Amino acid sequence: MQEDMLLQISNKIKVIRKQKNITVQELASKADVSKGLISQIENNRAVPSLPVLMSIVQALNLDLNEFFKDITPKKKTPPKVILKSPKDYQTFEKEYAKGFLYHRVFTRTIHSVPVDFVLLEMKKGARRNKLIQSESVEYNYMVKGKVEYHVDGKSYIFSEGESIFLDSRMPHKLANIGDGDALMLVVYFFITDAHK
Repeated sequence: MQEDMLLQISNKIKVIRKQKNITVQELASKADVSKGLISQIENNRAVPSLPVLMSIVQALNLDLNEFFKDITPKKKTPPKVILKSPKDYQTFEKEYAKGFLYHRVFTRTIHSVPVDFVLLEMKKGARRNKLIQSESVEYNYMVKGKVEYHVDGKSYIFSEGESIFLDSRMPHKLANIGDGDALMLVVYFFITDAHK
């Protein structure tokens, strides 16, 4: 399945859930999946299996034809040059992340590996208190500010102009420890079954 279709599916789940005033937890309970999985699917961080997708669609009280009627593949050959402006970025939030604002800049499958380019804004004092894990490796470049990463029991501090690469399958969390807001470019390389 092409990444543009996956993005359409994840966006549609989120939009319909919000239109129906259903919380992530309520949808997860109705679909008999975890809250974290719903959040990852909505934020294009996980690809749902067909049974999970069917459960989510049914939990939203839709039939499959209705859900998929506007989801269409885009042209097969991607353009060689893509220019985007900030108004084109998709803004999203994640669970356990107050003061964290994510802007999806670009998503593309490169040599069979899904890659997600995200700008992460962290408000002054923002911190994730719970350790998280995802099926990706990530490269982070600090555009502005100072952040502390806790990865697999170790602490790493990096500031403007520095970068960090990590296997985000390891438990990790981060905190803005600078004097103001922070801005990071994060590039997620998703681990698929073929690359494990």
